[in-house]
Amino acid sequence: MDLSGLEVWIIIILVVGIIASNLAVLKYSAKFKMPQFGDPKKPNNESHSDTDSDKTEPSADSDNNKTGH
Repeated sequence: MDLSGLEVWIIIILVVGIIASNLAVLKYSAKFKMPQFGDPKKPNNESHSDTDSDKTEPSADSDNNKTGH
């Protein structure tokens, strides 16, 4: 397979163009803030908040007593 000088230059120009366009897109997209996927990070005292929330939430029986049902 023998490539002529013109074909070699076309391939080189195409490769350099692809690399330059990828760098331009990377530079342009670096300005945007990406959304975070998954659950947000919670504080380390998560185990304490679970036990505290059980104490502070009213039960269903006390709600019925307040409304008079």
